[in-house]
Amino acid sequence: MSQTFRHPDILEIARTEGKVTVEGLAERFGVTVQTIRRDLTELAEAGKLERVHGGAILPSGVTNIGYDERRRLNAEAKAAIARACAQDIPEGASVFLNIGTTTEAVARELLHHRNLMVVTNNMNVANILVANPEAEIILAGGVLRRADGGLVGPLTASVIEQFKVDLAVIGCSAMDIEGDLLDFDVQEVSVSQSIIRQARRTCLVVDYSKLHRAAPARIGSLRQIDRVYTDQPFPPDLARACADWGTEITVCRSRQT
Repeated sequence: MSQTFRHPDILEIARTEGKVTVEGLAERFGVTVQTIRRDLTELAEAGKLERVHGGAILPSGVTNIGYDERRRLNAEAKAAIARACAQDIPEGASVFLNIGTTTEAVARELLHHRNLMVVTNNMNVANILVANPEAEIILAGGVLRRADGGLVGPLTASVIEQFKVDLAVIGCSAMDIEGDLLDFDVQEVSVSQSIIRQARRTCLVVDYSKLHRAAPARIGSLRQIDRVYTDQPFPPDLARACADWGTEITVCRSRQT
């Protein structure tokens, strides 16, 4: 395979898996590690990847990737995470669901739950749950973010503060090794902070690729989260920190594994 044809495939692997390694790509494409290093260097120079020890990751930045692309990324992992999370949500519960493609996957898994009250600032979540006649849906109004159907800003936060729900299910755009939850939109961050404050328990739904991304605005810490649903074990140091904080971690495997 020529270099011209490898580059798009390398970028697609990085988008799907969050990170690529020199050795893994060399084996996949049947070329030398030196050839892959050249590929990664050229992709980094073009601003499409960021080199790290042993491979490359998607570049850090101050803007999120597009909604349609986010929805496709790690779709099987998100579905597995959503199934596990929804199984732990009892019927008759009051629930917050915030903005994000993984929280939308959770909404799809709640279509047969009975007697739910769902408060959301995600118009996609509301549209999904319309198909569940047993769910009462409350939209936290605010400024519409057309890119992904999110409602953000002070009005949204103010509406959320009128509730005290059993459970919040939130996502984030990125997470660092210290356990900080990160996002790109400061208005969304303030809403997520309100959701955490107004929930008796908070769950985070996050696939492993978020550990390979960076975002500039801090939502909070994993120490504020009661349970994390993810698709791969956390690095040992972060897992130990979660244990110290009392944050439980559920690793969810897709049906293909």
